[in-house]
Amino acid sequence: MKSCFLKTSVIELKAVQKSSHVHRNEHGYGTNISSTSLWKRKNTGFVRCQSLENDRALMQQWKKTQEVRALKEMAVSTTPTTTITYTSISNGIGILEFLSGKTYFITGATGFLAKVLVEKILRTAPDVGKIFVLIKANNQEAAVNRLKTESDSDLFQCLKQRHGKYYQDFMLRKLVPVVGSLCESDLAMDANLISEIAEHVDVIINSAANTNFMERYKECGIHSSIRFDVSLNTNTLGARRLMDFANKYCKNLRVFLHVSTAYVSGEREGMIMEKPFNMGESIAKEKATSEFPPLSYPVLNIDSETEIALDSKTAFEGNLEDHKMKELALERARIHGWHNTYEFSKAMGEMVINSMRGDIPLVIIRPTVITSTFEDPFPGWIQGNRMADPMILSYGKGNLPSFLLNPEAVIDVIPIDMVVNAIIAAMAKHGIARKTGIKVYHVASSAVNPLLFGDLFKYSHKYFNSSPIISMRTEGNTEGIKEMEFFSSMDDFSSNIQTQVAEQRRLTISGSNTSQRLQRRCKVIVEHAMDLARVYQPYMFFKGRFDNSNTHNLMEGMSEEEMKRFRLDVESVDWEDYITNTHIPGLKKHVIKGRGMPKQVQI
Repeated sequence: MKSCFLKTSVIELKAVQKSSHVHRNEHGYGTNISSTSLWKRKNTGFVRCQSLENDRALMQQWKKTQEVRALKEMAVSTTPTTTITYTSISNGIGILEFLSGKTYFITGATGFLAKVLVEKILRTAPDVGKIFVLIKANNQEAAVNRLKTESDSDLFQCLKQRHGKYYQDFMLRKLVPVVGSLCESDLAMDANLISEIAEHVDVIINSAANTNFMERYKECGIHSSIRFDVSLNTNTLGARRLMDFANKYCKNLRVFLHVSTAYVSGEREGMIMEKPFNMGESIAKEKATSEFPPLSYPVLNIDSETEIALDSKTAFEGNLEDHKMKELALERARIHGWHNTYEFSKAMGEMVINSMRGDIPLVIIRPTVITSTFEDPFPGWIQGNRMADPMILSYGKGNLPSFLLNPEAVIDVIPIDMVVNAIIAAMAKHGIARKTGIKVYHVASSAVNPLLFGDLFKYSHKYFNSSPIISMRTEGNTEGIKEMEFFSSMDDFSSNIQTQVAEQRRLTISGSNTSQRLQRRCKVIVEHAMDLARVYQPYMFFKGRFDNSNTHNLMEGMSEEEMKRFRLDVESVDWEDYITNTHIPGLKKHVIKGRGMPKQVQI
């Protein structure tokens, strides 16, 4: 069954209303040429640091901002009866001005997203105040060592080039490791550090989450994201504890920014809007009340869900506790209309902080499937084997000749540097305004520049046939990979994958000459393919698109210099070029780290 394309986006309608020149891409979606032309992608080297060439321009822009502010103040003092209007186009949001001198408290700072965020802040605003980073460690020494290890990452090579032998001194001067945990009250922090953060922190960014989609209880075949108690404790109650910390101690806080996921949408379909969750809302309730007459639905109560998790943990204690807690997690999520525990617990996390925010300005960032850097600080950097990547790499190794998916469905991907730019821009906008309220931003591509699953694997096929992974050839395949075959039902996929994997390696499972080692290898490959299909099935047939009007409006408020420095123009991404020349090479270099690659194609 083919997914239905939504032919007109909110962004296109706004562009038409403003009589802008709108270019239509091959999918019928409009992009404003005057905006995106600022960001024509140049042929950058794979490790070229974008920031070094922009430093002078950034400093000039910052000086201009200061001059404009001085002129404003002069105008107000000398001609009080005259009103001078400065358009947002020329002055922008004021991102650089906001970043300068501010103090931040970041959770999850050793994770993929927050690490890129920290690097961008330090590179863009070296005069930033302190960045307190919450690290789960046994003691302060261990936390410092963890910070040093993380700062050795290739991600920070531009900062290393800039600061040279003073790099570590710079990092330790700006970054303050804080021993603590979101899973305990007051974050299990030292009282003296609480006082220091309370007095100075301007921005709290919650980037901590438990996102393990592939945790698996092998003996029982349960494929859920994580244990119910574990997901609640981090993604829901952890968010609650952090907002409680902000309310109790951080009286000078300008903005609280929470990183969620666009997939809190659960089983929603069609155009999914940038709206916050209120306490007790559920996808099941939305679906039931949309029927006529309305259907009954289970009531979502977060305290009750917490009690269920805690009581079940006690009741299930024993050898099967892990299995049963994961089974319970999937059951509770599906009852209320979410596909898995991760989506469910993140949605409840949004609910609790929205209900607790009081006068604190709250920003919720909802990215979709986060991929490698588009260009900043250099193209292709990624950490870990992320959501779409196990499928891509398994296909490239010849381990996934077919899959359970709709090739016409959209996979909504977004490069991580664009997510970070949205975080920084939203943080600055709302930190400057300091208005009480909540704002949600989808950082997504599906409504303005959709990538089809069929195209993703077409581009992957093109890449791996020109730059093969050597493990395929050593296991019997001398012809490279074939174009992926797609199945619409689990039964069809399951019945075909074993034969396909064997044929891909010139094997016959029952043949007398077949190596037992290769037979065992085929069995492992098939089991892994089935794991992927079970975990990702809801996303392979997803029928939603994520409206990104708020994020587009954020972009429209930027100055030209901010647009260049904090790119949000996902409309301009050429997916074929990005997948084949940036993302997959990045996976090879930073995830599989050259393993299984001929020397001549290593990067």
